Amino acid sequence: MDRLWAPWREAYVTAVIQKKSDCAFCAILKAREDRRNLIFARSAHSFAVLNLYPYNNGHSLIVPVRHVGDLDRLRPEERLDFFDLMSATKRLLKAVLKPDGFNIGMNLGRVAGAGIPGHVHMHVVPRWKGDVNFMPVVNGTRVISQSMQALFQQLKKAQRGGA
Repeated sequence: MDRLWAPWREAYVTAVIQKKSDCAFCAILKAREDRRNLIFARSAHSFAVLNLYPYNNGHSLIVPVRHVGDLDRLRPEERLDFFDLMSATKRLLKAVLKPDGFNIGMNLGRVAGAGIPGHVHMHVVPRWKGDVNFMPVVNGTRVISQSMQALFQQLKKAQRGGA
């Protein structure tokens, strides 16, 4: 396949580009309402949050606490914490959702597809065999099989040692 067409993303990307608001990540950190904002894990320098525009069930974002626009600007302890939280999040998602694999990556800069280019973040997307279907192509609709609140509760329970 030479190209993956995703025309349904245009409305979202255009809306994000046109917004001239404060950083969404900084705003949810400042609110300190983890349940409402779906922040399911915090570490010394980072946090993990469910993506409001998921590609798949469990699509999470790993975000440094400090507002930094590029990996090169993270301090060594922040960078280590950021990648450690990514690993912990992957393990948690694996235990709770039992995916067959993961896509993990970053879009650095607006032209690379970053929806929030001023605050670096990493995507952790669980994948299952056969999880891609015709709905996004034909109808512009992604099928997410679980509510974010239900998944948030599962992740918090697993962190506390429950199954």
